[in-house]
Amino acid sequence: MIPTRTLGPDGPTLSALGFGCMGMSEFYGPSDDAESRRVLEAAVEAGIQMFDTADTYGLGHNERLLAPLIAAHGARICVATKFGIAREPGQYARSINNQPDYIRRACDASRARLGVDTIDLYYCHRRDPAVPIETLMETLAALVAKDKVRAIGLSEVSADTLRRAAAIHPVAAVQSEYSLWSREPERGLLDACRELGTTLVAYSPLGRGFLTGTLASTDALAEDDFRRRSPRFADAAMAHNRRLVAALGDFAAARGATPAQIALAWLVGKQPNVIPIPGTRKISRLQENLAGAALTLSATEIAELDALFDPAAVAGERYPEAGWAGIERT
Repeated sequence: MIPTRTLGPDGPTLSALGFGCMGMSEFYGPSDDAESRRVLEAAVEAGIQMFDTADTYGLGHNERLLAPLIAAHGARICVATKFGIAREPGQYARSINNQPDYIRRACDASRARLGVDTIDLYYCHRRDPAVPIETLMETLAALVAKDKVRAIGLSEVSADTLRRAAAIHPVAAVQSEYSLWSREPERGLLDACRELGTTLVAYSPLGRGFLTGTLASTDALAEDDFRRRSPRFADAAMAHNRRLVAALGDFAAARGATPAQIALAWLVGKQPNVIPIPGTRKISRLQENLAGAALTLSATEIAELDALFDPAAVAGERYPEAGWAGIERT
């Protein structure tokens, strides 16, 4: 059975496994909307409650994709979306916008695409340091007061920024890349989240697919797949990182599990206030992920995985240069 988490200091109780929807619109090659909707329905029926999207995913396509799911199951699920990344169609390069007028317009546009009056969880996708965090939070708090937003989230912020933000209004969730091979939140952010009652939502918990052990090279990926530009997937880095994944495969096989299941079990078992949001376009992978979230690892096994995936052992940055825009490195 999947464990549960409380969203934020006093929010709803949700399944400890969420669903990242980005890949159903872009960045990971072509997708099929009809099949995506079948997977989303299967996720709801399996008990997943948090679904994660953003206005920039497919430039609105991803939010529209979720609208029928919300119409059918709105009372059973929590849908999070985001603002702050502006880019041109077909381009990875982006600019960051946290201006109050932009936020208000983006919120109304997302509400319309999702078909909701109130967004369950609204994230600042990336921070613009030119806009004080206090101004940003005051703008979002006003949207909460108008019932346009139910809860506020931040993404890829430092512990200091989180504390300053929470002094203005409670922050229900912080989203950050967090997995066996991306452990930056352990450098203070997780402590701040526990202190404030904030949930950490872990995106790319399977290392953008690499921790599944099924990706030997980028040759088979679509030409527009984000991973072809990722330093961590470049030839030399990938050759190095494959050794880590091979060791993870041995660890998993000894326990009758898959590498993906162990990676998710590590997150859920290690951190009581973390919700990983793996994405998939296949029901078989959805079922695999569900089994992983329900798997229990001992403290000794978690420590063994910690040591195996020491951050110093991972080769390559997690983003190309353009991808670091708006990310507060700690």
